[in-house]
Amino acid sequence: MKTYGIGFIGAGDIADLHAEAINGLSGAELIGLWNRTPEKAKAKASAFGCKPYGSVEALLSDPKIDAVFVLTNMETHCEYTVQAAEAGKHILVEKPAASNIVELEKMQKAIQAAGVKCMPVHNYIYEPGIMRAKQMIENGKLGDVVQFYMMYNIHHADEIRARYPGVIRQILTHHSYTMLYLAGEPEKVSCFMNTVDDTIAPQENVAMANIQMKNGTLSHLCASFANDDHAGDPWTCIIKVIGTKGSTRYSYRDFVINDRNGAHSQTYQCYPESIKNTATHFVDKILREDELPLSSIQDAITCQKIIEACELSVVEGIHVTL
Repeated sequence: MKTYGIGFIGAGDIADLHAEAINGLSGAELIGLWNRTPEKAKAKASAFGCKPYGSVEALLSDPKIDAVFVLTNMETHCEYTVQAAEAGKHILVEKPAASNIVELEKMQKAIQAAGVKCMPVHNYIYEPGIMRAKQMIENGKLGDVVQFYMMYNIHHADEIRARYPGVIRQILTHHSYTMLYLAGEPEKVSCFMNTVDDTIAPQENVAMANIQMKNGTLSHLCASFANDDHAGDPWTCIIKVIGTKGSTRYSYRDFVINDRNGAHSQTYQCYPESIKNTATHFVDKILREDELPLSSIQDAITCQKIIEACELSVVEGIHVTL
């Protein structure tokens, strides 16, 4: 079995989960990483058991590396994805895959020209519960999907959320690709947002969108950094699909560890597992078996259209037709 060499561009917190996945995966080896801060690169490389590179160019020119994980801030995803494609490397790129549609289309063009594989980290759909829901929908067990709901209510401290672009881009991106995977293509979007206490971070920390799909399904998407939901059957992160013959549910609350995990007050084990599942799927299915990703860069373009429609709806106070 071929061992695929992996390189990381970026070594932030999310790299820890991707490294755990690669280091625990037979047939894959984390060769090395680059980070804009050399000291951090050395520390993370030591922790992961790989080598630090002095530049992105050095990493991309290493013949031992077959694929790169682009784990930097959103604003640089396009630049590094294009560089990796031109170097002939396959690519896993964190979400949001880029800042706008123009960048995503540039990435798509570079990927197609180079003939490499590229998969966005649309990690929620690589969870077994979501994949099972997809199978139930495709097999007709739920009948026609009538309603799709996705709620997210996880408090983020001001100093943490200040680093993010706001919940529409940071969180509703997850909602968008999950909705595409389970409920179909969107047609009309209406969105509202609010900023609860803008003293430190002016970005919105609550947003809700109602979406009508082309197939008639109605979707409701909610994202909040403002508060945790402590009610019975809490909407921490929950997905529900309701069809004419049945329904299904997925929840972060099914697997909870009472230990802080980054911005989260508890470890919702589904989240780190979904990141590791995504990395594993990329190596085992996309690289090794030449399968298509469950969610593609083209899907990322559709997601970006949803996000930009949400933002336009908020500003103009209108329903936006895609």
